Amino acid sequence: MSDLTDALTEAFADETDDETAAVAAENVAAFAEQYAEELTADDVVSAFAAAPYDDFGHRFDWLIGELAAATEDCTDSRAFRLAGYGDLAADPEMGS
Repeated sequence: MSDLTDALTEAFADETDDETAAVAAENVAAFAEQYAEELTADDVVSAFAAAPYDDFGHRFDWLIGELAAATEDCTDSRAFRLAGYGDLAADPEMGS
């Protein structure tokens, strides 16, 4: 695990169960690796605290959306959300 993953797993564990906290931290780390290498755990925790929801899942998905919106190259953040693409989403591997 990376330092970012470790720090976020610990921070998210205060908000949800250990398994969900670990998945959420790994998703943020994957996002950071692909789109925002300069992202810090403090940045993520601050943004997460500003989320306008009470439920961890909604707060986390909002956080990922905000991170993606601030990143010019990320046009689809669903891969990093807790729910992923969802049952009704088009297959991201299939071209149109």
